[in-house]
Amino acid sequence: MVTEFILQLEDTGARLDRYLAQELPDLSRSRIQQLIEQGNVQLNGKVCTTKKINVKAGDRIILEIPEVQPLALQAEDIPLDILYEDEQLLILNKPAGLVVHPAPGHPDGTLVNALLAHCPHLPGIGGVQRPGIVHRLDKDTTGAIAIAKTDIAYQSLQAQLQAKTARREYLGVVYGAPKTASGSVDLPIGRHPQDRKKMAVVPIEKGGRSAITHWQVLERLGNYTLILFQLETGRTHQIRVHSAKIGHPIVGDPIYSSGHSVGVNLPGQALHAWRLKLQHPISEDWIEVTAPPPQTLTTLLEVLRRRVAISS
Repeated sequence: MVTEFILQLEDTGARLDRYLAQELPDLSRSRIQQLIEQGNVQLNGKVCTTKKINVKAGDRIILEIPEVQPLALQAEDIPLDILYEDEQLLILNKPAGLVVHPAPGHPDGTLVNALLAHCPHLPGIGGVQRPGIVHRLDKDTTGAIAIAKTDIAYQSLQAQLQAKTARREYLGVVYGAPKTASGSVDLPIGRHPQDRKKMAVVPIEKGGRSAITHWQVLERLGNYTLILFQLETGRTHQIRVHSAKIGHPIVGDPIYSSGHSVGVNLPGQALHAWRLKLQHPISEDWIEVTAPPPQTLTTLLEVLRRRVAISS
């Protein structure tokens, strides 16, 4: 799509990106800045990649929005547990075993395939292979995940995650009994130096990225503990790596725990994205959604509570 603008006298002195954002309210300023940087804007017949340049009356601007690349992924009719939905965003309760987006070994049957069936206009929002995905959950981590249905929503949700204004709380059952009632783990995370399928605590000077997890004991269950985790950052496997590092790995974690059985058949780690709080991209009202825990986590807690009651 190509759009042409001829500036009027009252537009003199406006910054290029701000002028275009004002004229094109359906596009976020971040998206417009991206289009400028990618060479999709001409100013007076020449490509302009400087978003801060001031425009003046009589300037001629041509903006070209590239066609959305055809999506090779197929829509699949996979049931979705919808916790909240409007025209801008969707919040789901993801089950265990569902991969969020296609990757080697998981070309289909993913959450993205399900979303394409539910939201036909999703392709192109945030990327061809991950349409609408602003954050992710591991395959066997259950719970609340937000999906952007428009470009405005995608930019807004990403900005909230980066600014740490969106609140993400998880429930997890860990091995052992922490000595204190609460705490924080501030250790950088990066790819494991020997096992490329794992993450690890890695110094920033060696490629690790800042990672901060806050935790609070909710219930002590003998040699197990139910913990509320709050993410300040969102690194891959963050809670799982941090929990293991402080000596309390997530129960059932196939990668970061010892793997000894607790007597309950778990699909993977006992970790659930319990509560998600964010601002609506348009109204700016706060939305808080709680995802009911899966039956496997509920059963695990019931079994551990019975054991504690018997032993006491």
